[in-house]
Amino acid sequence: MGKRKYDFAGWVTKNDILCSDGVIIRQDAFKGNDGTKVPLVWNHDYDTPTNVLGHVLLHSLYDGVYGYGYFNDSEEAKHAKSMIEHGDISSMSIGAKRVKRQNNNVVHGEIYEVSLVLSGANPGAMIEFGM
Repeated sequence: MGKRKYDFAGWVTKNDILCSDGVIIRQDAFKGNDGTKVPLVWNHDYDTPTNVLGHVLLHSLYDGVYGYGYFNDSEEAKHAKSMIEHGDISSMSIGAKRVKRQNNNVVHGEIYEVSLVLSGANPGAMIEFGM
């Protein structure tokens, strides 16, 4: 069985952009997440299992963290995939822990989830390629 093609791809966070929450993600802040897999969630709501839509494979690059998203077979995931395909949503956002800051600069952290959102804090966190 061959490797499954991702359902969408894009920046889960971009470096050196002022986010709406007042922080700036700096280069390599999430370098430790390179090659990791985290849950894909709807709007940071992981209190309900049906809001887990699949997973994202993360890659730390020079400009930020890029992600390849894979939807599960749930009805909620099918709906989210349809919204991406139709262009209704295009933003992503991260949930991070162990965040270290220098003033308003995020210099280290661990991404534990990626969410599809209507509007993310980081204006560069956008889906680039959908099905």
